[in-house]
Amino acid sequence: MPVLRALSKVVKQTLLGSPGCSCQPLTVAVRNISFSPRQVTSDASFHSVSFSETDHPKVLITGGLGQLGVGLAKMLRKKFGKNNVILSDIRKPPSSVFHSGPFIYSDILDYKNLREIVVNNRITWLFHYSALLSAVGEANVALARSVNITGLHNILDIAAEHGLRLFVPSTIGAFGPTSPRNPTPDLCVQRPRTIYGVSKVHAELMGEYYHHRYGLDFRCLRYPGIISADSMPGGGTTDYAVQIFHDAIKSGKFECNLRPDTRLPMMYIDDCLRATLEVMEAPVDTLSMRTYNINAMSFTPEELAQELQKQMPELEVTYDVDHVRQAIADSWPMNFDDSNARKEWGWKHDYDLPELIQTMLNYLSSETRVARAN
Repeated sequence: MPVLRALSKVVKQTLLGSPGCSCQPLTVAVRNISFSPRQVTSDASFHSVSFSETDHPKVLITGGLGQLGVGLAKMLRKKFGKNNVILSDIRKPPSSVFHSGPFIYSDILDYKNLREIVVNNRITWLFHYSALLSAVGEANVALARSVNITGLHNILDIAAEHGLRLFVPSTIGAFGPTSPRNPTPDLCVQRPRTIYGVSKVHAELMGEYYHHRYGLDFRCLRYPGIISADSMPGGGTTDYAVQIFHDAIKSGKFECNLRPDTRLPMMYIDDCLRATLEVMEAPVDTLSMRTYNINAMSFTPEELAQELQKQMPELEVTYDVDHVRQAIADSWPMNFDDSNARKEWGWKHDYDLPELIQTMLNYLSSETRVARAN
């Protein structure tokens, strides 16, 4: 036993020998990986990938074919260089995405595969977008639990082990019916009633724990409903605010699955992506928290329809309430208090409701003209 204790002491001293990396104990504590002295270099430098302030980060985006990943990759490639941003998913990408920059297969439930990607590509920043959304998650709780929670654990362990800067989005769905709804502050009772919301609260708390326990540079934004012209709705409760534009241009008719008075916070995708980059670039000493609300506007389906009808008077809007989605929406914030983000790292939105509508109509109308011409 004295020999084993002595060996354990040597290994522990070696792992902790590099004062600049506080995440080293995680490799042993979380994954129970056994090291021998032959496997560990004198400064344990193989555990972390660092870059100077003048270098560009090497970025991995998981779940990259969802609503936000492709747009984020485009923005980051413009700033950091095409080959420094790797998009990944378990689905086959369309040709336009595949040829726009590096794309690889990545299954967040496969820990070994994820670890190889991080090591082989010297990843330094990771944006974790893989998740099942609210309504889809309620239809398949087991899958949502696996993807949204087990997958997150793999991401957290790998990010801490390799000293990554990690971004995990949260959502208005992280709040519940007992939360203050108008406005909803950063810190308050949450207690959501969907597996999607529960998994997001879990992500917020686990990220904060890993930050304080292991030094993981975890950053998180609670997104409102995100409106984008580039992607079709993917099963979220706020997706009506995207679908209405597609239906308005295609048929001039829209049937909403929420009550006309259902108020929810919303944001145009360009603001969302810019906020994500800004919080990732924010100096550590400006961040008093690891999870922030962000917001741009708040409206109801009726208000959105009325504003859209100013541009398209012929638009007909009817309501057929989906009780599952309505119950979810009724438990969510009506308005986000994002004053901390605005004060601490300078968050400021560009798009209000009139700008949002004009931008969406311009984009979708031009896409429709191109499709008809072809």
